[in-house]
Amino acid sequence: MRYRGPAVGALLHEPLDLFTAVFHRPSGATHLLAEPAPQILAALTGKAMDLDALMAALAADHELVGATRAVLVERLAELGEAGLVEVR
Repeated sequence: MRYRGPAVGALLHEPLDLFTAVFHRPSGATHLLAEPAPQILAALTGKAMDLDALMAALAADHELVGATRAVLVERLAELGEAGLVEVR
C-alpha cells in the first residue's frame, strides 16, 4: 500500500498547544490534529511512500515513542478519511 500526501502548498499549519490546526486549501476544511498526524503530513507532502519508507522518514526526523506500524496505519487511515492523505 502507498500513501500520497497533499500537494506542496495545499496545507496551512498553526500550532495550538497540544494540537495543530491544519487548513486544507483544496477542500476549505480545517482539521485539528494531534501528534503524530502533523508529522505524517509533513513527511508525505508532495510525495508518495509505502509504510516502510514513511516509518524511516519519520524516524529520521522525530523520536517515535510508542509508534508502531499498527499505530501509523491507524493514523494514516484517519488522515485518509479526512481527505488529507490518499491511500492506494
